[in-house]
Amino acid sequence: MTVLSAGEVEVFLEAHREWGREGDAITRTYELADFNESMGFVTRVALAAEKADHHPDIDIRWNKVTLTLSTHSEGGLTAKDLDLADLFDRIR
Repeated sequence: MTVLSAGEVEVFLEAHREWGREGDAITRTYELADFNESMGFVTRVALAAEKADHHPDIDIRWNKVTLTLSTHSEGGLTAKDLDLADLFDRIR
């Protein structure tokens, strides 16, 4: 898998304004109704990530879930990260 250029990542971030870049990763915090909604979302994220064989870092804070994506084996962002970020937005 090829690491994306800064320009390719910027195109994604322009279209997905809730996501931001932090070094070699992209991150987004989702705000949900309550803890139960957060856990339901995390379950959907986990199932999608397992199917894609690519897993985000997940931080759960009651009604807030922060997801961070990076392809550690490649040392940066790849298409897998952007594809999963887009999928996570759709399954919210």
